Amino acid sequence: MFMLIKPPQFASRSSSAHAPIDRAVEAAGNIILGKKTQVRLALACLLARGHLLIEDLPGVGKTTLAHVLARTLGLHFHRIQFTSDMLPADIIGVSIYDREAGGFTYHPGPIFSQVILADEINRATPKTQSALLEAMEEQQVTVEGETRKLPEPFFVIATQNPSEQVGTFPLPESQLDRFLMRIELGYPDRDAERALLAGTDRRDLLATIAPCMSPAELVEMQSSAGLVHVAPALLDYVQAIVEYTRRSPDYATGLSPRAALALVHSARAWAFLEGRDKVIPEDVQAVLPGVATHRLRPARDGVRRADLGTRLIEAVPIP
Repeated sequence: MFMLIKPPQFASRSSSAHAPIDRAVEAAGNIILGKKTQVRLALACLLARGHLLIEDLPGVGKTTLAHVLARTLGLHFHRIQFTSDMLPADIIGVSIYDREAGGFTYHPGPIFSQVILADEINRATPKTQSALLEAMEEQQVTVEGETRKLPEPFFVIATQNPSEQVGTFPLPESQLDRFLMRIELGYPDRDAERALLAGTDRRDLLATIAPCMSPAELVEMQSSAGLVHVAPALLDYVQAIVEYTRRSPDYATGLSPRAALALVHSARAWAFLEGRDKVIPEDVQAVLPGVATHRLRPARDGVRRADLGTRLIEAVPIP
């Protein structure tokens, strides 16, 4: 039986190169109380140039986290409230005939923002959900045969309610796979909830947040995170995890090559947040649940998806 290695402790750093991201972590932690790990995972997801899915019950802070990230990182933010009657054109935009110009004029949709909050994404129909596929994968949208680039950085934060709630449409596997990470916030602990009840309204605190960096600085940090060294032995560990999911009878389907890449990119970003220039096994273990659980399907009933990442860490030894 292989023991779970604890994620690395959150060490303080004095490096000026990491100062903006450290300030972003601190500012977000002052708003989202008691959820430091989730905040850091969300930032790691952005540093890895990925998209984030937050699945949890209403009222635990999913939307607030998206607002906090956009403000602390100095990014242009747009919220899209998904509903059952929403159409793809409501997201990517539409061409409307202009009589004076004698032709069609394209009116961009809200997708042309640096941070998109796709709120309650699973309340829209699969047709509307699919409008995000091209944008998330290729950072562009195609309307009536013309391709238009999206801004950089481009980050989708989608929230969804548990699938057993009324009025939801489960995201297909192809859509789920476009999200680099999936996290849950959960209920706050007693101390954090007491501070929340006794403190200032979170919406008022949001207005006081100042950007901790510029979009250009964020893009530079994304590039730096992508250069964090990954040793061959670490890649052996990632491959061992992926291969285990493919041959184990516990999973209906194993992790794909895209999932393996997502694991490496996320581990690099986590190591960067920790101030290291190389990835260690604990970095992989820290991001594994967020990267793997929404891509895996248990072969037997009664197994919680949320437990799949922990089971993987315990089952696969470090080479």
